[in-house]
Formats: sequence, structure tokens, C-alpha cells
Amino acid sequence: MDKHYLGQKHSLSEMDHLYGKNVHILSDPALFTYLAMLCSPETKQPTFNSLIRILYENLVRTVIAHEFPRKPARVTTRMAAKHPEAAFTAELVEHSQSAVCVDLARAGTYPSHLCYEALNLLLDPDVVRQDHLLMSRQTNDQNQVIGAASGGCKIGGTVKDAMVLIPDPMGATGSTINQALDLYKGGFNGTIPSGKARKYIALHLIVTPEYLRNVQKRHSDLVIYALRLDRGLSPPDILSTRPGEKWELERGLNGEQYIVPGGGGFGELLNNAYV
Repeated sequence: MDKHYLGQKHSLSEMDHLYGKNVHILSDPALFTYLAMLCSPETKQPTFNSLIRILYENLVRTVIAHEFPRKPARVTTRMAAKHPEAAFTAELVEHSQSAVCVDLARAGTYPSHLCYEALNLLLDPDVVRQDHLLMSRQTNDQNQVIGAASGGCKIGGTVKDAMVLIPDPMGATGSTINQALDLYKGGFNGTIPSGKARKYIALHLIVTPEYLRNVQKRHSDLVIYALRLDRGLSPPDILSTRPGEKWELERGLNGEQYIVPGGGGFGELLNNAYV
């Protein structure tokens, strides 16, 4: 038995920052280029959704490799018909690990489905499911976000010991993620015994410093993955500092809580519905 592949570590290529150990802002030139294409004003359907597929299939693969439990396994290959020794031993993703993908309608619907498909191929499909939450931002008279409202949910059961993935392209204010986590941890107002998840993991394309601060205040256990940090409205001297070094002065949201430089309303673009 060749033991070379036992105990292998998965190393992330990520940005150096001071936002805390649960925040991973990936450093991947290829994905960064795809994301730049996604945010271009010229990119529309069907190219937009094709790029979303590429980005989220890669993002969820990274999360699985770095966060999901593994188990040593010995696998016999087709060559065993001629060579009895044709088997390899390696640490594979734990097949029986339960997982839940949370669809935050509407920007999160397609990303969640992509993650759900990936997990069904890799894990036992009997312990993989997709939940649905209808969430919308609440704004005041100045169009500033003051929270998130839940318009209903379709929850398949407990999240006890599950890896709970929350794919949401834009981490802007944190209101939606906070509301979703409140629902899961609170047992959906007592109607469903939610249980204690193994991990909650958010998968974003873009996040802001404001988002990172707000969600960590309320849910410090949330693990966050993102492809890009946008703090484009920060003072020029702040933009030359290490991310998180002067967190209180970093800004990525305009007066209406849209991300700058951002990429526009991804919910509208994903669905080609501008309402």
C-alpha cells in the first residue's frame, strides 16, 4: 500500500488580510478573470449564467476540498482484472457527510442549485438536500437597507451535523445572511428542530468590509469564502493598507447599499428580470 496520499493537506491560495481566520478571500487569477468578465456592462444572458456556473463550480470545489471531512479509503481500479495489486489508498471526501444547500431566492437560486448538483455527485445523495428561503432586502425612505424580510421558506428537515452551504453572489450588507442564520439556529420559530450544524459556510463572489463586519458581529462561527473584496469607496490612503488593518474606515457600499466597484444587481441579471 502506497501511503503517499494519506494525510495530504489542502492549501488555499488566498489574500492576506486581518478580517479573521473564518474569512477566505481567494487568490485565483483565472477565477478573478472570469469574475471581471461577469461584472462587465457588456455581459448579458446567456453568457452571464455560463460564467456563474464556472465560478460556482470552482468555488464549491474549493470549499469541499478545504472544509469537508475526509476518510481513508482503498479503491480497486479496473486494472485489478489483470493485476490484483491495482488499488490505491487515499483520503477521500467522506461520502456519508450530510449537506444542505440554502437557496436564497432570487440571486442565490442558480448558485445553490450548482452547489447542490456538485454535492450530489460527490456525497451520498440520500443525505444531500436543497432548502429554499424567499428573502428580500428592506429599505427606508433613502433606499438604505435596514434589514431583510423573509417571505416564506421550504425546509427539508434538520441540519444536525450537516455542512450547510449558503451560496449568495453578493455579500453587501449581511442582512440576508444574518436573517437566514437566525432562522436555522432558531429552529424556524420552533416549527422544525433545526439541530446544530457541523459548519455554516457562505460562498460569495464579492464581499464588502461592511458585510464582513456585520455578519461576524452576529454569527462569528460563519465561515466565509469569496473571490473578491470590494472596498472601492474607501479613502485613497486606506486602499493602500492591508485589508482589515483600518477596517472601520473601509467602505464598499454606496448610499443605497450597492457594492462599488461591484457588478450591478446580480439578481436582476441572473433572471433577466429588472424589478
